[in-house]
Amino acid sequence: MDVNGVIQEAYDTPSLFESVTYNHRQFLKMLRQASEDPLVDGIIIRVNSPGGGVVESAEIHDLIVEIQEDYQKPIYISMGSLAASGGYYIAAPADKIFANEATITGSLGVIMQTINISELAENFGVRSETIKSGPYKDIMSEFREMTDAERNILQSMIDDSYEAFVDVIANGRKMDRSQVKKIADGRIYSGKQAFELGLIDGLGNLDHVIDVLRTDIGRGDIDVIKYEEPFSFPGFLTMTTQNLLLKQQDPLGLKQLINYSNSPSLMYLYNRE
Repeated sequence: MDVNGVIQEAYDTPSLFESVTYNHRQFLKMLRQASEDPLVDGIIIRVNSPGGGVVESAEIHDLIVEIQEDYQKPIYISMGSLAASGGYYIAAPADKIFANEATITGSLGVIMQTINISELAENFGVRSETIKSGPYKDIMSEFREMTDAERNILQSMIDDSYEAFVDVIANGRKMDRSQVKKIADGRIYSGKQAFELGLIDGLGNLDHVIDVLRTDIGRGDIDVIKYEEPFSFPGFLTMTTQNLLLKQQDPLGLKQLINYSNSPSLMYLYNRE
């Protein structure tokens, strides 16, 4: 089964002609179904993702661990062109991880971002009037500079999530935390570099991973079944209609920009921008 796209509960489609490539709830449902199916001897997850939300990544990670403990089924990871940050987080507990030499992985860390449009707003005579119950209620507001106290609050949240990420890697890869911290500084690695660092178990494409799993299970003639999300025309129609209306009402994308800045999230995400 595939993890293809940003690992996020809700993902706004970038354009009218682009579909949502990852459905979090559906993926968890398929993974649990495979774990409970007595005809399934092993699971391969093909990861092609820059990562995503901290919570969503943790949900996949925890379900993989649960499957290993409760059903004793091997779970192998096949990395595509990109399996970074949260894409690696969900791979860490797998029994074996494989990647192509040119796969981009790593980006081990946490990020939270917002934007500051205060100067732009001032140039256009736009002011924000905020009524709040406490000094930190509008933390990460895009209409003002962040204070040192606010930055410290957010940094503590980042640090907590980072330590959890380090634990996941250390436990999954049987590495010392000190060793993990040396390589978990946010940089990206090629598949070849990841193999040399012990972050993955081998190099090879999806077919190679299938062959390895067949050999490890001891059944060379085992069938391979691909789990796919069922197509829903009503959902597709709703999605495209919403995107069309959005572009008509907001051709410059300003509404999306403001919505993004107003809802910052802790992310295990490789940010290429």
